[in-house]
Amino acid sequence: MKEITLGRDKNKKHKKENFLTSIIVIIFLALLFRSFVVGSYNIPSGSMLRTLHEGDYIFVSKWAYGYSRHSLPFSIPIIPNRLFSNKPERGDVAVFKLPTDNRTDYIKRIIGLPGDTIQIVNGQVVLNGKTLEYNFKEDYQVNRFKNLKKTSQGCLNEKTIVYEEILPNGVSYEILNTFDNLPQDNTSVYRVPKDHYFLMGDNRDNSQDSRFLKKVGFVPFENLVGQAGIIFFSWHWKKVGKNLCLSNVKWNRAFKLIR
Repeated sequence: MKEITLGRDKNKKHKKENFLTSIIVIIFLALLFRSFVVGSYNIPSGSMLRTLHEGDYIFVSKWAYGYSRHSLPFSIPIIPNRLFSNKPERGDVAVFKLPTDNRTDYIKRIIGLPGDTIQIVNGQVVLNGKTLEYNFKEDYQVNRFKNLKKTSQGCLNEKTIVYEEILPNGVSYEILNTFDNLPQDNTSVYRVPKDHYFLMGDNRDNSQDSRFLKKVGFVPFENLVGQAGIIFFSWHWKKVGKNLCLSNVKWNRAFKLIR
């Protein structure tokens, strides 16, 4: 009886060891996949409206620009500079590590390349001395959830205007821009340094981006994590009363390409 019991104990021990080994291997492969192939991110704000909505979940291509230390969990510094480097293109929607802390993930659109000069005049981008082309599209209303007080929550309606912005390489996309007299709407001339990029949110009145040099500024090539590719899930806040919001799934945004 003792031999049978010992045999069973050994089998249980082997099963536990095999199970733990399988879990470790799965976690390791998942980390490899997320670091070098595709990462998943959720959009916490409306700074990229209407391209990306608050509540979107997206896949980001990690191989698009090659790999740096910021491709790895916790930005472990074992990759020098960039491996298999591919230069970003103007108009790409990119995830990057905030240069001021190298930890926080941001997502914006690449507007300026190394050597470019950029100035914002009355809310419009002047790139290398030429104002980008803008076409009015429509008025737009944003419903968004917000903590109105510490003890209450509500839903706010914001009216804005949609424009089509067209870059010199022909890439076009929608931006939201209501005002032209905010501090970020009229700036001095920015000159993008070597191996750095100038990124802006599509929601121009509500985006903290490269226009704010002390908070974001120019983004080093090393800090680019990957290129946004596709929305795989989305939910949003829908107004159902004077100050009441309910969340619901936005199925029409699933599997939408990010441009």
